[in-house]
Amino acid sequence: MAVTRVPQLPQVHPSLAQDITKTDINTDSKGPFVVQRPTSKETVTSSFGRFIQSVQPRHLSPKVLQRSKRMVLDSIGVGLLGSTTEVFNLALQHCKHMYALDDISFVYGRSGTKLSPVLAAFVNGVAAHSMDFDDTWHPATHPSGAVLPALLAICDMLPSNSKPSGLEVLMAFNMGIEIQGRLMRFSNEAYNIPKRFHPPSVVGTMGSAAACARLLSLDRSQCSHALAIAASLAGAPMANAATQSKPIHIGNASRLGLEAAFLASRGLEASPLVLDAVPGVAGFSAFCEDYDPCPLSYPEEEEHSFLLDEQDMAFKQFPAHLGMHWVADAAAIIHKTFVGLSMGSFSPSMVQDILLRVPQSKYINRPFPESEHQARHSFQFNACTALLDGEVTVQSFQPEALLRPELHALLSLVRVEHPEDNPANFDLMYGEVEVTLVSGDVLRGRCDTFYGHWRNPLSNESLRKKFRNNAGAVLIPEKVDALMEAVEGLEYLTDCKLLLAQLQ
Repeated sequence: MAVTRVPQLPQVHPSLAQDITKTDINTDSKGPFVVQRPTSKETVTSSFGRFIQSVQPRHLSPKVLQRSKRMVLDSIGVGLLGSTTEVFNLALQHCKHMYALDDISFVYGRSGTKLSPVLAAFVNGVAAHSMDFDDTWHPATHPSGAVLPALLAICDMLPSNSKPSGLEVLMAFNMGIEIQGRLMRFSNEAYNIPKRFHPPSVVGTMGSAAACARLLSLDRSQCSHALAIAASLAGAPMANAATQSKPIHIGNASRLGLEAAFLASRGLEASPLVLDAVPGVAGFSAFCEDYDPCPLSYPEEEEHSFLLDEQDMAFKQFPAHLGMHWVADAAAIIHKTFVGLSMGSFSPSMVQDILLRVPQSKYINRPFPESEHQARHSFQFNACTALLDGEVTVQSFQPEALLRPELHALLSLVRVEHPEDNPANFDLMYGEVEVTLVSGDVLRGRCDTFYGHWRNPLSNESLRKKFRNNAGAVLIPEKVDALMEAVEGLEYLTDCKLLLAQLQ
């Protein structure tokens, strides 16, 4: 399908062009002669630009298509539910009051409200991460929320007769996911639970830029420049985890990646070596202490598989940091055992001690969380909630649940250990809960792989149930079903108008 994109200026960037033999004209006492330079090796940065611009839908396997559609469905669902949160409303009101309103791109959960594309990408990105309910990959990042809102904003922006097809949207989405995964794998540090930068604020911005560059049909050099521009807009500290500012990391990643692609389309240039390891001059390596990049191959040149083919996604059953899901499942085992022994409801008066064996990670070790955002990042809170209720749910983080006296009684009994065999790594960690009762009985629960982890993924039916519950918070049932049908058949849509119609 021929699609008209935003206006682009013609550009020539020799450092990013295809490898050719260069020549210089030199002169000596005998007259001019030609000196041939050796063929330049493709840079890491230019290889990424070529990949983004050149990969075709035929390179997406059926598994990648299916997994990416599950990601799209889940991201839309958590975004719609996220539109009911206080942090989303704060972000939306900020945009309405600080910027001139532009009737272009829709906003999750706000029928009739439209913003400029970049602001819509921002607030919808905030919605996607407002409850920490969005997907998580390995190495650790939240890939979908940084990419999908920007792509949907572009879809809404383009004229009715130039809307991209569903397959084009999926192609661009997968570009954004793949670029994030490849960048994360250039660093061993990135495989562990982060300590310095919040990963989606870094690789998410790059992924958004890549996805938007693809959907806007930028050429190879423009795609490279979009990534380089995005690198100048990336990064947020982990100190803002467990606060209302953490969702802004995802909103900014989506928004700033889109802005980077827009700027590249207008002709703005940036470093042609931003992804390369250049001694003495930090590019993307500024975000990783052990950054070791390599060029990205083109599928036609050698066997290439998308990372999503190899590494599935984790989808959460309740809205909290991924590490919480191990301790919640372990504690739920104890609750079930307790009830099965006909000991009645789980009462703090019957408990002498609670021991959690979890990885060492300071920002998710919060003995007495004081807000919903801290509670979503507290091993102690999620373990004790599951001990009391047998599960953790959306409602577990409501004010009345946070303030329960029986919950705080349990929290006061919790001790934490960090075994050496339990690393801060989402692919290797486990959660173990040990409860010693006043009677002297000891109950133990352990979780090595929770339901929803990439090793034990949610079934399609479980994912649909999660989507219905989330989307149903703001949409009528008929729209929920129509939206689910549109996403599950996304690659067959001739344009994305049907999808957009269900979202606004």
